[in-house]
Amino acid sequence: MEAKELERYARHIVLREIGGTGQQKLRKARVLVIGAGGLGSPVLMYLAAAGVGVLGVVDDDIVSLSNLQRQVLHSTQSIGMPKVSSAIEAVERINPHVTVEPHQIRITAENATKIIGDYDLVLDGSDNFDTRYLINDVCVALNKPLISAAMSQWEGQISLYDPANGGPCYACVFPERPADGLAPSCSEAGVMGALAGVMGSMMAGEAIKYITGAGESLRGQMLLFDALYGESRKFKLTVNSDCLVCGTSD
Repeated sequence: MEAKELERYARHIVLREIGGTGQQKLRKARVLVIGAGGLGSPVLMYLAAAGVGVLGVVDDDIVSLSNLQRQVLHSTQSIGMPKVSSAIEAVERINPHVTVEPHQIRITAENATKIIGDYDLVLDGSDNFDTRYLINDVCVALNKPLISAAMSQWEGQISLYDPANGGPCYACVFPERPADGLAPSCSEAGVMGALAGVMGSMMAGEAIKYITGAGESLRGQMLLFDALYGESRKFKLTVNSDCLVCGTSD
């Protein structure tokens, strides 16, 4: 690392759980962030600041005024820009040592394998169940670890889905999508803006731990956070041997 990089990452390097070795792992990592919105914004900002070498960004949307209440990666001047373009500008301001690979498309069954296959770790900040299930299917098929979070109103959840290393996949925990009306979108139900910062920061923290090997991950666990009452709780998740995606039973 260059002298400026050593200074930039000094607070990581002095952490015994990360150190110089962990920082080099971050520098060599290729991380895909799906969605540059409420969750993806803090994820991209903190992973860029952490020195992740390559950040892939998937988003086909443009920045709108209603995004700015929670999508802190973007600004008023970004309105009308593709979110991936705004993300590139923001990451370059934060850390010029990070490479951003933009994918200004919607992830689909036709392109998901090619996109996801190029990265070591996937972070899902998408906002609909069809995309979440598709991402999980491809991550399981390619043995890619998946950090996924979701939020609505005042509550959020996060877990690391990693069946290749003994954990459940997303479909083990959520085998069926909720019935219509039970899980409304943020545009329908609303969301407290700062909750996106909390959950996205948790996703970035889980990614840093996974890449460096620090601490205990959320593999096989789910963390729930209630911002309205300032409460969090964590519970165990189990592998479903009958899972249609990663199950081992005949």
